[in-house]
Amino acid sequence: MINTELLSRICKCPGAPGFEQPIRSLIIKELDGLVDEISMDAMGNVIATKKGKSDKSVMIAAHMDEIAFIVTHIDDEGFVRFHTLGGFDPKTLTAQRVLIHAKDGDVLGVMGTKPIHVLTPEERAKPPKNTEYFIDTGMPVEQVKKLIGIGDPITRERELVEMGDCVNAKSLDNRVSVFILIETLKALKGKEVPYDIHGVFTVQEEVGLRGATAAASGVNPDFAINLDVTLAYDLPNAAPHERITDLGKGTAIKVLDGMTICDFRMVNFMKEVANKADILYQLEILTAGGTDTAGMQRHSNGGCIAGGISIPTRYLHQVIEMAHKKDILASINLLEACILNIGEYDWSFR
Repeated sequence: MINTELLSRICKCPGAPGFEQPIRSLIIKELDGLVDEISMDAMGNVIATKKGKSDKSVMIAAHMDEIAFIVTHIDDEGFVRFHTLGGFDPKTLTAQRVLIHAKDGDVLGVMGTKPIHVLTPEERAKPPKNTEYFIDTGMPVEQVKKLIGIGDPITRERELVEMGDCVNAKSLDNRVSVFILIETLKALKGKEVPYDIHGVFTVQEEVGLRGATAAASGVNPDFAINLDVTLAYDLPNAAPHERITDLGKGTAIKVLDGMTICDFRMVNFMKEVANKADILYQLEILTAGGTDTAGMQRHSNGGCIAGGISIPTRYLHQVIEMAHKKDILASINLLEACILNIGEYDWSFR
């Protein structure tokens, strides 16, 4: 159904915000032969351009960075302190392995904190804080300081596994969208597109949509489609109005998130395309959080007609993020259909 081997490699490849070199190299390699031009801007966004029949353009964004950490201090015992890059629920750090990406190679570590056996009743009653954790490499301080430096990025260590009809991995946010954009460009190879298509693999989304803002200023698109995960809260005890999306019920067409009200024309266009192509979809209204949709909508010259295709995902910002293969495939199909049909829609205000 989907190329899980490629998705696995994309998810596993490190790419902390501001340190996206490994995942960027993987993406550029996968894009070879798929588009007319591959470029990179000063921030490190990768722009894959497929020329169209007119001078209008579409920017499609998928951020390549993942939530991560950065080394801030090494104490006299060799324990590593860190700062988060992106949003973490501290309790998800417990019992996790990490990789410190040092100049001479990766160093494996584990997230440590005060053992539950010695916590006071008051401490047990309080939720943990990020600052209570440290990284233990199992090495003496001299070796730690020789191998690891302040400012080294850190990512989480976890493999992708298949579970029933789902995939489960760290960093499906947002590597599943990187996968979808690459697979869509593969599907478009040899096909004529109405407008210039700029597939942009953006940097530093998890720390404030920074790459998309810069890329949109450079590309200056007429239309923008963002690819990102969204909350699937189809879990026990979730009230119907809290669910946002459900796994296995199709791709999601974004209506709004905490930073963007999608252009109603783009929402209607996507719904029309999905209905005509018999692509299963659901509507996403996520009242918190933000995506690169906002960066593109606001920072193209005069704004652009922007919307989003979202992939329902359970357990966001954990190492066990879960998405349904059918929803991933539906997202690829919807994106391809939107690209091929975007020139035929009446985009006037009506």
